[in-house]
Amino acid sequence: MISRAQRTFFSEWWWTVDRLMIGAVLALMPIGIVLLLAASPPVAIRLGLDPFYFVHRQALFLLPALMVLFATSSLSPRQVRRVALAVFLVSLVLVAATLFIGPEIKGARRWLNFFGMSLQPSEFLKPAFVVLVAWAFSESGRRPEMPATLLSFALLAIPIVLLVQQPDFGQTVLLTLAWGALFFLSGLRWIWTVGLSSAAAVGLLAAYKLIPHVAIRFQRFANRGSGDTFQIDTSLESFMRGGWFGRGPGEGTVKRILPDSHTDFIFAVAAEEFGLVLCLILLGLFAFIVLRALTHALRENDAFTRLAVAGLALLFGFQSAIAMAVSLSLIPAKGMTLPFVSYGGSSLISLAFGMGMLIALTRKRSRAESLAELEHAEARDSAQRGATA
Repeated sequence: MISRAQRTFFSEWWWTVDRLMIGAVLALMPIGIVLLLAASPPVAIRLGLDPFYFVHRQALFLLPALMVLFATSSLSPRQVRRVALAVFLVSLVLVAATLFIGPEIKGARRWLNFFGMSLQPSEFLKPAFVVLVAWAFSESGRRPEMPATLLSFALLAIPIVLLVQQPDFGQTVLLTLAWGALFFLSGLRWIWTVGLSSAAAVGLLAAYKLIPHVAIRFQRFANRGSGDTFQIDTSLESFMRGGWFGRGPGEGTVKRILPDSHTDFIFAVAAEEFGLVLCLILLGLFAFIVLRALTHALRENDAFTRLAVAGLALLFGFQSAIAMAVSLSLIPAKGMTLPFVSYGGSSLISLAFGMGMLIALTRKRSRAESLAELEHAEARDSAQRGATA
């Protein structure tokens, strides 16, 4: 038991963080290991690897992910902004590097190899991007002369240009959705809503007309008989076979024939072997994290904290929803990992980074700390106005 009287770094952290949210995040990690034990051996055997290769790798990444989660959740809001800026700039450079030195896998260049390990820089770009966009919009409220809209467009355009070149349309959609949500929450005028919605529709139409890969995905979603829909059909069948309580651990067949059963379609493995009950538990954990964070955002007076918390929560929610919706054929197929459940070291650590920032921003702060943050912001604004004058 940790006493409130103990004035240690850990006790200060423990009594100020949202422990229920941390508990929900930590609950997802062992569920992911259990599902990888069920889903990954057939994939590993097909690739000529040790049957538990992916399980061991994921377990290996759990410790650094927990360290990142704890370290990031200990930051102050000012430190969160600084870390997000550093991670965003480094990730942007690494994303650009994938176009030149990244290995081509399934027609895309999204990874970099370091000492025998693969890194997907775009995973780390997402949470840092959300924090920076939230900062830009919050500054516009305090300093109307700041071109926040132009800055936010630049923050969106540069990563998207690079991601489309990889190509990685899943991450592009996630960034755009998060950016649009923050733009809306920051209080944009209705003319912007109409204009941005029209631009998004034009962008989707252009992608459909100009990019064959995107067109094929939409055609197969709209008309199941227009092409090969083996993965989606198999995924849907797994939900029907699993029923409420599943066929039992190790008794599923979807993992033996789906090439991405340990990543994009791990939700289908959960449905077949453990049933809809586990699927609803996962859905409940994701929904709890998002709604809990949005409740915190509603109570925040600071514009930056409010927008950053909401943006990080929605980014997490969008990714979860897309991953589950693809397995259920509710949207066109698109590779997307299920947060903290699917296999992927980059995904696991980047999600820990994003959730760490979310927990840091929702920590209970003393009145003295809040006043210090406010005084720092006012001093910075005064200095900038003096320099302008």
